Amino acid sequence: MDDHAGFRSWAREVLAHEGFDVVGEAEDGRTAIRLVEELRPEVVLLDIQLPDQDGFAVARLIGDGSDVVLTSGRAPEDYGRRLAESGHAFVRKDDLNGPSLEAVLGARG
Repeated sequence: MDDHAGFRSWAREVLAHEGFDVVGEAEDGRTAIRLVEELRPEVVLLDIQLPDQDGFAVARLIGDGSDVVLTSGRAPEDYGRRLAESGHAFVRKDDLNGPSLEAVLGARG
């Protein structure tokens, strides 16, 4: 879930190539929430900076049915306590690939 179509396309290609089934895409928080309810994915890759809501708010609304991995082009330190208190995994967009995603998901569980 990311507002930049180019990043969504790139992420879909990379993750699909590395064995992930990408079942949906959304460009804003409202669409992300709807798609998560409809598709029930195991993992939601969620940009922190969406145009209509921030990723922290969207993650709270998604609930516990999916593992949420927050993403951003910014460093995790830029989000301070908000990121730590969210309880969600985080991957910088520049570091996104199958092994990094599996690593943060494995570290949580």
